[in-house]
Amino acid sequence: MGLTSNTVLALAALLAALLFVATVLLWPRLAGRTWRSVLGRVALLLVTQLLLFATLGLAANKSFLFYGSWTDLFGQETELGVVVDHSAAARDITVVGKQGMDVPGGSKPRVGGQIQKIVIAGEKSKIAGQAYVYLPPEYFKPRYADQNFPAALVLTGYPGTAENLLKGLRYPRTAHTQAQAGRTQPMILVMLRPTVAPPRDTECVDVPRGPQTETFLAQDIPKAVSETYRVGTRARSWGVIGNSTGGYCALKFALHHPGTFGAGAGLSAYYRAAEDPTTGDLFHGDDRARKRADLLWSLDHVKPSNTSFLVTSSRHGEDNLKETERFVAKVRPPARVSSITLDSGGHNFGTWRREIPAAMEWLGGRLRAN
Repeated sequence: MGLTSNTVLALAALLAALLFVATVLLWPRLAGRTWRSVLGRVALLLVTQLLLFATLGLAANKSFLFYGSWTDLFGQETELGVVVDHSAAARDITVVGKQGMDVPGGSKPRVGGQIQKIVIAGEKSKIAGQAYVYLPPEYFKPRYADQNFPAALVLTGYPGTAENLLKGLRYPRTAHTQAQAGRTQPMILVMLRPTVAPPRDTECVDVPRGPQTETFLAQDIPKAVSETYRVGTRARSWGVIGNSTGGYCALKFALHHPGTFGAGAGLSAYYRAAEDPTTGDLFHGDDRARKRADLLWSLDHVKPSNTSFLVTSSRHGEDNLKETERFVAKVRPPARVSSITLDSGGHNFGTWRREIPAAMEWLGGRLRAN
């Protein structure tokens, strides 16, 4: 049973309720002053509270997807982010699993589309990582057999898991629902976390003598996906979207790689690379690289391109509002910028789920299949 499954949550709640009832019924029998009575009361109270807190924790985790699996919870999630050497002849993308969509008729690709679990081997970066690819129903229909589709790179925050994008933030379901309603066009989504060398947070930077994260995410992945799936290779065919750290990366890629990405959306993004114990030394004394990782600095020093940006914040609950306003003010033509500003909303899944439908509609309106 998975950490986020309804069964686990229901079982924990049931056990907590049963133990509470047992405590009420047994308490009179344990009212004595013997050491056995005292120990029994302490044990009942302790176990009851532990089960109650466990139930609340499971409910919160199911809602916000802080941890996607038991291995993630206990710090054993190591599948993503293995840096490997590979031969030039090796396949860039290997499909290791397929699953249907949680929509009516979702077991049939022509009805619900399909989610594929893949391993991507970066040609330039020499990084291998796992991702999920959402293919819309149209991808499997005969009349679209010769048609390309726009694609979006979708990134989690740090240290999130790719499963968060499927279960917690519901990107595939949102893309499917909006396309079926005619609010956006069918798109391919490439979903992964930007943590390529866990537990280190590389901030989507090409670290000197370290993980070439930016190269992997901004160059290797679009190239490999375009060569494997029916995705256009022009910038107008590719967008990038993410939340928190993923939002920072999304804006950075759209800003610094306008030849690859025509649009970038940062949900609750920050605007300069973090430098703390989780990141280690990202720049090795290279001040130019550090400045380049500051998006507000880059907007003043990088030649504007025909790129679209979307940024989000809230008036109450987010601490990036002022810097978001500065980012908007610094974008110069021919680049374009849009924003979503909520009245209130914290740095969490609940807020991002309120922003994602509008952000996906915005993204679909700025991309083209070819």
